[in-house]
Amino acid sequence: MVDIKIKITDREGATHEVLAPTDMAMNLMEVVRSYELAPEGTIGVCGGMAMCASCQCYVLSDTELPEMSDDEDAMLAEAFYVKENSRLGCQIPMTPEMEGLEVELAPES
Repeated sequence: MVDIKIKITDREGATHEVLAPTDMAMNLMEVVRSYELAPEGTIGVCGGMAMCASCQCYVLSDTELPEMSDDEDAMLAEAFYVKENSRLGCQIPMTPEMEGLEVELAPES
């Protein structure tokens, strides 16, 4: 089992350094939910299907992420508070390559 360290800044501005497992097929949105870094019902509303943008985050580190899918791109085109570095947390898998990832949760929309 390999855990990676990532930093997540919640919607109140507090930064949390957390350990994320890489052997459970989790994504960033699920890590945020497991650590309860966003109120219940405000993140991952669609269950991680790239259909709601409730898990939008801003990538602060230069971590190389998987290429954005057409579904993710389309969802972000309709979302609020989108920035150049916006991604959907449900589309960022927790793999060893994500070590050192730093993100900030976008405001609730």
